Amino acid sequence: MTNATKPFSNRLAIVFDFDETLASDTFALLLEDLGLDVDTFKQQRVQPLLDDGWDKYIARAYCLVEESKQRADNDKITQARLARVGRELKPFEGVPEMFDRLRQCAQDLVEDVEVEFYLISGGFIEMALNTSIASNFKAMWGCRFHYGEDGEIKFIKQQMTNTEKTSYLYYLSKGMDIEKEKDLMFAYSSVPDNELRIPLTQVIYVGDGASDAPCFAVLNQNNGIGIGLYKAGHSQQWSQQDKIDVNQRVANIAPPDYKGNSELMQSLTLAVERICKQIALRRLSIGE
Repeated sequence: MTNATKPFSNRLAIVFDFDETLASDTFALLLEDLGLDVDTFKQQRVQPLLDDGWDKYIARAYCLVEESKQRADNDKITQARLARVGRELKPFEGVPEMFDRLRQCAQDLVEDVEVEFYLISGGFIEMALNTSIASNFKAMWGCRFHYGEDGEIKFIKQQMTNTEKTSYLYYLSKGMDIEKEKDLMFAYSSVPDNELRIPLTQVIYVGDGASDAPCFAVLNQNNGIGIGLYKAGHSQQWSQQDKIDVNQRVANIAPPDYKGNSELMQSLTLAVERICKQIALRRLSIGE
């Protein structure tokens, strides 16, 4: 039998953003936990830095560090506090069940297929790591703080900009090596197709807006699948398709409703089915 002309892997990856994709905005939840008005904090503390050219995530982190300095010793922003906010966070309805539903969908078509879930977030990952759904992810990446000996946040030590998210798509595709996690040369290095752990054609990315556009572009260029999300009543952010670069367009857009037979769950199911049928076809071509 003739060998397949495309690489074979029996894995597929489903990659999610976090804030406004799987749960509410964690930055806003943290501000509320601190007893701060979200809009006032953003407008009076964060926005002036953005207007001065600061990166969004560095600006947010700086404002939180400065806020913590002003607080009483028993009310600081600490690693323990971020973890508690994460534990108290409730994912959108249907999210906890979604993981097994998609695994089962894949295995109904290809019995031994491996479905892996990843998280690439621009938010502070400490909160996401402590949510009730964290155990479903093979890896979770996002912004991280440096903490003092007392656990208080001191500075941001790792940010996750919109474009940096794409390096992690290449990273999971090539095969993760903890020693190379921050090695961009590794992330963007050329690897033969037959050595890829998960071809990007077998990656689904789900995100809620402009911050995810670079990831959508990478998957479009590599025949992966992008699914865009919008808040109820705010679909206009995706409505002007002529202003969105053709490489950044998505397969479908839907509100973040993971219940039952919602449009989003239909979209995810169809995307998983497409990739599984692709895997089954390639398996036939190599005679397995």
